[in-house]
Amino acid sequence: MTVKLLAVDYEKVNERGVFSPGDVLSGKVTLVTSKEIKAQCFSVKAKGRAKVTWCEREGRSGVVHSDKKRYFHLEHIILQDKNKGDGRDMPSSYDGKWGNVTYSVRAKLTQSIWLVHKAGTDFPFLTKSEFPFASKTEMMIIGLKEQQQATRISFYGSEKITINVTSEKMGVKQGDALGVSLEVVNDSARTVTPRFYLCEKQTFAAQSARVVHTDNFLFGTGECVPAQASRTVTMVLSVPPDLPPTFFNCCLMKLEYRLKVLLPTQTEL
Repeated sequence: MTVKLLAVDYEKVNERGVFSPGDVLSGKVTLVTSKEIKAQCFSVKAKGRAKVTWCEREGRSGVVHSDKKRYFHLEHIILQDKNKGDGRDMPSSYDGKWGNVTYSVRAKLTQSIWLVHKAGTDFPFLTKSEFPFASKTEMMIIGLKEQQQATRISFYGSEKITINVTSEKMGVKQGDALGVSLEVVNDSARTVTPRFYLCEKQTFAAQSARVVHTDNFLFGTGECVPAQASRTVTMVLSVPPDLPPTFFNCCLMKLEYRLKVLLPTQTEL
């Protein structure tokens, strides 16, 4: 092969290597050939897009729902001026159950209609939009009401347990700690141990159809509350540092979180 190497690499703008609106994406394209060649076109492209795809069974047949959205598409012809982006509000990079948001830069060398060489790399993008999409510092990921009270839950006849959940923040960042207070009035004949779960909800939309994927992660276990007793349980929950951030600014998908408290009977609040 005449073309020995075609590679694309970009320069990081910070330690995390994450780009945000207003940042300049720069890098290099490396082309190594064994001899002088003729080319019809030599270009570099950068693009961002969201894509969703899933299949639903209807009777004996299946229906595939698919859609995609382009956020930007920049092409630079080597030795020529490059185009400008449109500066619209774009979601952060994300890889979900049935869809993803990706940003990439690609190089393409066309020697003839039958001989085309391509190379490229993806780069992470982090939006700087305001909550509920994100905060200016890094991304607020868990949307919580300042105070949330559950309805009464009956276990045996008139025996009941009443709880009231209060959080100190409306949202937190990856790696932060979230303080939660749980007031428990246990009028039942059994000891209960509250468990805190982080609930992730992924919603995808395509061709007027909608599908939802949920996951629950154990956030922590509180102190036991004896039968016929009242107690305030305080928990400091650590948010995973690699948790994808909340976003709602994509027409094809959204990601949101909520805090859930379960008792031993698996009754949800």
